Amino acid sequence: MNELLRILLLALAACLVLASKGVKAHEEPVLDNETLQRFLSDQLEARGGATGKHANNWAVLVSTSRFWFNYRHLANALSMYRTVKRLGIPDSQIILMLADDVACNPRNAFPGTVYNNADRALDLYSNNIEVDYRGYEVTVDTFLRVLTDKVDRRTTPRSKRLLTDENSNIFIYLTGHGGNEFLKFQDAEEVSAFDIADAFAQMWETKRYHGILFMIDTCQANTMYSKFYSPNILAVGSSELDESSYSHHADSDVGVAVIDRFTYYNLEFLEKVDKGSELTMKDLFDSYDPVKIHSHAGVRTDLYNRNLSEVPITDFFGNVQVVEIDEDDDEE
Repeated sequence: MNELLRILLLALAACLVLASKGVKAHEEPVLDNETLQRFLSDQLEARGGATGKHANNWAVLVSTSRFWFNYRHLANALSMYRTVKRLGIPDSQIILMLADDVACNPRNAFPGTVYNNADRALDLYSNNIEVDYRGYEVTVDTFLRVLTDKVDRRTTPRSKRLLTDENSNIFIYLTGHGGNEFLKFQDAEEVSAFDIADAFAQMWETKRYHGILFMIDTCQANTMYSKFYSPNILAVGSSELDESSYSHHADSDVGVAVIDRFTYYNLEFLEKVDKGSELTMKDLFDSYDPVKIHSHAGVRTDLYNRNLSEVPITDFFGNVQVVEIDEDDDEE
């Protein structure tokens, strides 16, 4: 069947499910769990089922904010970049999008550096950083085209494309300023929860992922995953509807906050993880403390078909280590 037709049919099916519940377009869906699970089961069956196995890992890390006072958003994204590289995901499988370059900002008292802690023990902007999209290249259109691979292949090098397949686990991290079902890009435009949900639907239909971990650190972050309807997506956000996300601390010499609370405590946990770690996604989510984070982090699991206590944290933050064993056909 033509892939475009399949995508249209999937979107139509989702609309029919919503219509059957009396939900109008762009209203909060009222899907009971049984209906949603039946829909997801049909999608997985059409794909031939789903297992916990995947063959490769990718990451899409996006800081959507410009301006010096948003220093912490760049530090958030670079901190996640350092973590997934440390755990084995190579630059060739990371798409890094930074809307501003605070390292070279004239206000930076430490030129060419970015820190996520006031002790300035770790420079996140070292010489081995590879930024794929920077400055005004970071737009809603670019982000969505990267996810769906609808880029201009004549002018876009392979290093700036998300070359995933149906065996790929993808970690998608967003940080910036947002609100109820939207996230600002460049303080000039917004991506909506519907936009991302539809992009994920296209990715599923065109076999561009096995599983997705969607993580977002912004105000009212949990509303950004409320519209998802595609299989095998695990989503987590930093704050509930009508709730702000807060910075963790400032550096008096830098003059601004250097990291956000939700990202800080994720990183604190991830520093305990190595490539052979037995820690699970459940362990990470159980570590969230609203007293420390100053907001109520949310986790959406109904689209994901595995028990979180059986999902190694390296399934998304690390990389599959492929070992091939050649058997000697002549062996007696």
